[in-house]
Amino acid sequence: MAVNYSAKEEADGHPAGGGPGGGAAAGGGGAVKTRKPDNTAFKQQRLPAWQPILTAGTVLPAFFIIGLIFIPIGIGIFVTSNNIREYEIDYTGIEPSSPCNKCLNVSWDSTPPCTCTINFTLEHSFESNVFMYYGLSNFYQNHRRYVKSRDDSQLNGDNSSLLNPSKECEPYRTNEDKPIAPCGAIANSMFNDTLELYHVENDTRTAIPLIKKGIAWWTDKNVKFRNPTGDGNNLTALFQGTTKPVNWPKPVYMLDSEPDNNGFINEDFIVWMRTAALPTFRKLYRLIERKSNLQPTLQAGKYSLDITYNYPVHSFDGRKRMILSTISWMGGKNPFLGIAYITVGSICFFLGVVLLIIHHKYGNRNTSADIPN
Repeated sequence: MAVNYSAKEEADGHPAGGGPGGGAAAGGGGAVKTRKPDNTAFKQQRLPAWQPILTAGTVLPAFFIIGLIFIPIGIGIFVTSNNIREYEIDYTGIEPSSPCNKCLNVSWDSTPPCTCTINFTLEHSFESNVFMYYGLSNFYQNHRRYVKSRDDSQLNGDNSSLLNPSKECEPYRTNEDKPIAPCGAIANSMFNDTLELYHVENDTRTAIPLIKKGIAWWTDKNVKFRNPTGDGNNLTALFQGTTKPVNWPKPVYMLDSEPDNNGFINEDFIVWMRTAALPTFRKLYRLIERKSNLQPTLQAGKYSLDITYNYPVHSFDGRKRMILSTISWMGGKNPFLGIAYITVGSICFFLGVVLLIIHHKYGNRNTSADIPN
C-alpha cells in the first residue's frame, strides 16, 4: 500500500496523517513533538542590532584620524628608542683574531678556567643607569622538555621535594644516588661566565662597580624561590644529603658569600631560571648605577672587559655577547614599535587621500541611469 510522505511536515515535526488511523495515532499520542524554535526574540533572531553604514562621510575621517594619531606616536616612540645608548660585544671567539679564540673549545669542568680580555671604546657617554646583559644565540630555552625539566616545589623550599625531586627533572634528578639540588636541565645549564668591566685611562685600569642585587623580579625573589627551612640559617646543613648539578663547579649553597643572595635565592640563578621564548635572547647580568648627576655613568673613552670563559657554546653553534644599555620609559632599545606605528599611520593617511580623490571624482555621478536595451 502506498503511503503519502511530506518532507516539509517531517521537517516541521508534524507527521503526515495517511488516513483515519494516522489521525487517531496523533490524537492518542498527546502533544506533537516539534523542532521549531521557541517564539522568542533571541531564538527567532529579532533582537535589536546596530550595523554601521560605511559611507564616504564616515570612512574618510576615520582614515585621516588614525593617520594623524599614529604617525606622531610612532615618531615619538622611534626617537625615544634611538636615544637609548647601547653597545654590544660578541666574545664567542669564533674569529681567529679574537682574544677569546683560545677559549672556544672550553668545557664545563676546565681547570684552570680560561680567561680573556677584550678592549673597546665607547664613542658616546652613557648618562643614566646602565644595565649589563649577557646574550646567547641558538640556545632553545623554549624546548618543551627543557621548560618542564624543573621542580618548582623544590625551588620554593619544600623540604620533602628537596630530597625527593620531581620525575620531570630526569635525567638530572639524581647523581651518585643523591638528589640534585636544584634539579633539572634548566638549572644544570646555568650561565656561569664571569664578566668584569674596567675603565682605561693613561694605561691605568679602574674597576667599574657592578651591582649583582636587584636584577631579578621581586615576585621571583620573594615568592617563587626560597631556601629550605630548618634549624638555623646554615645552608650547608640545610642542603645536606643533596648533590650539585652535574655541570656545576660548586654546590648551590656556595653561589655567593652573602646569605641573602645564596642558595635558591641567588639572583643570577633566578634570572637564568626564567626561560626565554626565542633562541636569541639576553638576560640581565649586572647594574651600573649613576653616582652623580654631574658625571655620566660611563663616560666616553677606552674600556676593557675581563671574561672568565666557563660556558661552552661552540658545540651547538651558539654565540655569546655582552651588552651595555640604558633604558627609557618604554624599556630597552626597540625601534620596531615606532616603525609599526609610522607604517600603519602612513598607510591609513594614504588610503584616505586616495579614497577622497575617488569620491570627489566619481561620487557625484548619477548611478540611477537607465540600463540600455
